[in-house]
Amino acid sequence: MKLVVVKCGGAASERAADGILELARDDAVCVVHGAGPQITAEMERRGLSVSFVGGRRVTSAAALEVVRASLADVNAGLCAAIGPNALPLPGGVLDARPIPGLGLVGDPVPSAPTVVVDALAAGLIPVVAPLAQDPLRGPLNVNGDEAAVALALGLGADRVVFVTDVAGVLVEGALVERIGAADAERLAGAFEGGIVPKLLAAARAARGGVSAEIGVTAVTA
Repeated sequence: MKLVVVKCGGAASERAADGILELARDDAVCVVHGAGPQITAEMERRGLSVSFVGGRRVTSAAALEVVRASLADVNAGLCAAIGPNALPLPGGVLDARPIPGLGLVGDPVPSAPTVVVDALAAGLIPVVAPLAQDPLRGPLNVNGDEAAVALALGLGADRVVFVTDVAGVLVEGALVERIGAADAERLAGAFEGGIVPKLLAAARAARGGVSAEIGVTAVTA
């Protein structure tokens, strides 16, 4: 049985449940989700500044409250859509290093959390929110794409699949079916928004021996 890590963007999370269940028929599946649109909408509603650096959300203490609540809501909804085999893990299972200059934001490091390993061994589908717990600073917001790859590398996964609201990577308006890690990293420097961390994360996965897919686009080492 292979291990697949599935990353669901906040905009596509509950719609991804059928695909996750299809994968889980033959493979062990670990899910990581985001909540980007929900977080941004609530921050704007509260009058909080919304800004990103390299695809990472600058996160103040007030913003972190929104992040935690939004991730918890998405986690609950996605688990409900997946069904009884889903194990909700709404935060704190990831290892991360604080990133200077971005507030309460962490850079996830490869890890194999015991709760995730045990869930997979029991035939469950762990559903992980991208929050880390730093012993000195407390909770840290983590980019979901980076979190998925850190788990994939730490768990020794076979594949990491990024489920988004776009079909794949577009280059000059054309959908690309396959791209090398070096080209993915180069393109990341020319793009803006959420595709940047996806390209960099997929390239990192590919270089680490994990098959990576952004929609229909395969990223290779």
